[in-house]
Amino acid sequence: MNFPDNLKYSKDHEWIRVEGNIGTVGITEYAQGELGDVVFVELPKIGAKLESGQSFGTVEAVKAVSDLYSPVTGEVTEINKEIQDAPELVNKESYERGWMIKIKITNPDELNNLLDVEAYKKLIAK
Repeated sequence: MNFPDNLKYSKDHEWIRVEGNIGTVGITEYAQGELGDVVFVELPKIGAKLESGQSFGTVEAVKAVSDLYSPVTGEVTEINKEIQDAPELVNKESYERGWMIKIKITNPDELNNLLDVEAYKKLIAK
């Protein structure tokens, strides 16, 4: 499995790539594999304010429906419209074209509560 080391990971299997004060959020390759074929993604509206750990949408797959959780507090600045038309991108390109939302981070210290790649690998090895 692929786990880029330039990302931070949540215990709920979301990842975040931070560029300045904007975080791009998606689900990990491990999470999409556990879900199976993704058939629908529900995302929040642009401008939605999220708290760290708050559900911001759902991923519906053949096997299950799973909530999506924000790894940080902030405001949604963009949603990935491409995955709403082609949800299979979450399976095929979970770290690239399969991202979910972009969020303007209001509390950058929360990033310290997330896992680095080695800690995430240990989490899923259990």
